[in-house]
Amino acid sequence: MSRETLQDTEPRVLWAGMDGVLLRFALTPEPAAMAAAQRLAADLEDRTPDGVIEIAPGLVSVLLRFDPAKTARTVLAEELLTRAQRIRQRAQDIPDPARRWTIPVAFGEEYGPQLDEVAQAVGCRPEDAIRQICDADLRVLVIGFAPGQPYIGLLPEEWNLPRQSGLTPEVPAGAIVVAVRQIVMFGAASATGWRQVGRAAFRSFRPRQDTPMPLKAGDAIRFEQAPGPEIEALEQAGDLSGGAKLKVLR
Repeated sequence: MSRETLQDTEPRVLWAGMDGVLLRFALTPEPAAMAAAQRLAADLEDRTPDGVIEIAPGLVSVLLRFDPAKTARTVLAEELLTRAQRIRQRAQDIPDPARRWTIPVAFGEEYGPQLDEVAQAVGCRPEDAIRQICDADLRVLVIGFAPGQPYIGLLPEEWNLPRQSGLTPEVPAGAIVVAVRQIVMFGAASATGWRQVGRAAFRSFRPRQDTPMPLKAGDAIRFEQAPGPEIEALEQAGDLSGGAKLKVLR
């Protein structure tokens, strides 16, 4: 979506349950709308309205949960619209990340059994597909579907691949799967309609740790290629960080 298209689309406020307000920029996950949603979420984190108890960014929306004893839904709706209108008038670039993760991944073979299929669909060799993933400037777009599970993007336009027509019954924890210019990194074994190209030892959900969900929406992500035995060794050692490095940028 171009900046002009986003400016022609009015942000919309929707009621969500008894204590929620949702601000939506668009109906489809277009880059400009995603950037606007991330900017709004960051603005709300910096200047949280009175009575708000949770801020949950989506791909093109932001959900607020509030305490009805401390604020009214109509007050929040008006403030959300005011902030959203301000944001949509600016250039829709994604805000600079506060943190960057570098995460080792084994690609192809038993670690990414559909890499060759994906590379063919993208129109390149498997090694070039790996390079494009590792070179991409990626962000955590949203956490959802399962605890701590990140949707990461965006990959180049040629990676706008459809989901599979059927489900893969199960991919392992740490599976790196792709579709619609995005990457999902599974925190636990799961069925999926996306294609598996790699596997990491990084675990995005760690229920027994003080920070059970280490990733946050807006985090920068860099994947780096690693040998399969290295990933297996990290898993066997119980290293939930999977060899990842975290750098605080601001």
